[in-house]
Amino acid sequence: MSHKYESLMHAIFDGPVSGNLHWREVESFLVHLGATVEPHHGASFRIVLNGVEGFLHRPHNSTTCTKDEVRHVRDFLKSAGVGN
Repeated sequence: MSHKYESLMHAIFDGPVSGNLHWREVESFLVHLGATVEPHHGASFRIVLNGVEGFLHRPHNSTTCTKDEVRHVRDFLKSAGVGN
């Protein structure tokens, strides 16, 4: 795993939830892990990783994910068997 993705994984899983992650980086990380990322409705995306389906929302009026959005990404990755 590249240093960029390793740092992003630490930002998602370690310590307090970061409020400074860019959606495009998170989306790229998911694709790197082998997920399919498809637009669903509006700002919603359908993500399938390791046979687990989830729906994540792209930030509204911003390129940076909120802490709640990062928590959703963390929870989805854990349910798909990725991370700590």
